[in-house]
Amino acid sequence: MLYTKRYTLLFSLLGIALVAVFLVNISLGSVNIPVKDVVQSLLGNGASKSTWEYIIVNYRLPKAITAVIVGMGLSVGGLLMQTLFRNPLAGPNVLGLSSGASLMVAMVILGGGIVPVVGSFFSSAYGLVLASTLGSFMVLLAVLLVAQKLKDTMAILIVGLMFGSFASAIVGVLSYFSNAEQLQKFTFWALGSLGNLSWENIAILSATCIIGLLMAVACIKPLNAMLLGERYARSMGINFSRTRFIIILSTSIITGCVTAFAGPIAFIGLAVPHMAKLLFKTSSHMVLFWATLLAGAIIMLICDTVTQWPGSSFVLPINAITSIIGAPIVIWLLFRKKKGAFS
Repeated sequence: MLYTKRYTLLFSLLGIALVAVFLVNISLGSVNIPVKDVVQSLLGNGASKSTWEYIIVNYRLPKAITAVIVGMGLSVGGLLMQTLFRNPLAGPNVLGLSSGASLMVAMVILGGGIVPVVGSFFSSAYGLVLASTLGSFMVLLAVLLVAQKLKDTMAILIVGLMFGSFASAIVGVLSYFSNAEQLQKFTFWALGSLGNLSWENIAILSATCIIGLLMAVACIKPLNAMLLGERYARSMGINFSRTRFIIILSTSIITGCVTAFAGPIAFIGLAVPHMAKLLFKTSSHMVLFWATLLAGAIIMLICDTVTQWPGSSFVLPINAITSIIGAPIVIWLLFRKKKGAFS
């Protein structure tokens, strides 16, 4: 009963924080808009100035919604990976999933001129999502095959990093043979951006991530058993192979879609699940899943707010901000692991 009240309080606070940072994110930027006008605009009553209304509806609201979806998706993907591999340092970026997605996007953007069939088939928004998802899916399958042979979790992480290096090398070769326009397009994509997405793009991103998240929800109960290992999960009557396939597919869909539209965003998938665990002090995925979902959206909105420094016309790359915030957190987690306090 005590834990239920505590969880209710924490979820309420996270819900309030999410609404607050969502409004602040829309309010701040090169043109500061009062929160009151943001609320009026979101309620359909319109802001007091037509220019503010235009900025909110056509630029900042789509970007804030994208931040929420991306934060939720990457965080849940990280939680699934950490449970599947029983490794607290696993995540879409560390295991090479983002690199695999990036490689496929690079083949579409940079390799389109070399192999025109590839460029024309995957050049649409749907094709880019499909290519990115295929890339993350293939890398995750390869890492999983290696994990069957190598039981050492550190070795699996190193293999994931090697896949990332391999993907970077292929991207380097493609870059060498690409023209200036293709290179500029890929460089801006690789820096990461939550803006410039149309409502159609957001609809595709939302639908795809919802499919991946629903698949993850179906695995919540088996995930708890998988924390104690494959043998224990099988003894509990869980179809381990089917559950593992659903987790792989779910993570691949989420990571691939997010990477296709927002670029390879680091550290969110790795750091946010640990924040949720420290905040709620539980290993139950019935709690952690929703906590990670909310925390991921909040952290992503905060990072995006930092990129658009108030009063400045400059917008920093989102990938740089998540790395600046996430890297110290990961280092701190490693120190906690060294002290044996890692859960």
